[in-house]
Amino acid sequence: MLTRVKTIRLLFIGIMIFVCGSMYGQHKEFGLGIIVGSPTGISAKYWFEDSKALDFGLGYSFSGNNSNFNFHADYLWHEFDAFNSTEHLLLHYGVGVRIKTVTDGKDSFGARGVVGIAWFPLHTPIEMFIEVAPVFKLIPETTLDLDGGVGVRFYF
Repeated sequence: MLTRVKTIRLLFIGIMIFVCGSMYGQHKEFGLGIIVGSPTGISAKYWFEDSKALDFGLGYSFSGNNSNFNFHADYLWHEFDAFNSTEHLLLHYGVGVRIKTVTDGKDSFGARGVVGIAWFPLHTPIEMFIEVAPVFKLIPETTLDLDGGVGVRFYF
C-alpha cells in the first residue's frame, strides 16, 4: 500500500514526465494539479481574462488531533511586470472563501485573502506556485486562520 507522501511523489513525477513529453506554450485557460501545505490536495485554475483567474482547491489536512476537509475558491489578479526577471514570474493576489469540515464537528466558513508568486517555465504547459492565505473565519466564530502551500498545475 502506498503512503500519502509516496502517492504525491508518484503523481508529481508522472505530471513532470507528461509535461516533458509535450513541450508547448502555456497559453491555455485551465490548469489542474496539486498543492502541498495546508491543505494538501487538488488545485485548479481557470483564466477568464489576461490578468484574472479563478483558483480552486480541494484538500485534506491533518492538524492537531482533528483531520479536516477543505474547499476554497479565489478570484485572482496577476501582475506580469512585478519582477524584473527573464523568467515568466507573476505576482498574484485575490480574495475568496474557504469551507472547512472538521471531525470534531467544528466546521467553519471564512473569507480568504491570498498572495503568491507563480512561475511559468518558458515553452511548457505548467505553472509552479507558492502562496499564503490568511483566513478570517466567520462561522462558527470570528477568528483568524492561515492557509498556504506550494504546488504545480498542468495546463490543458
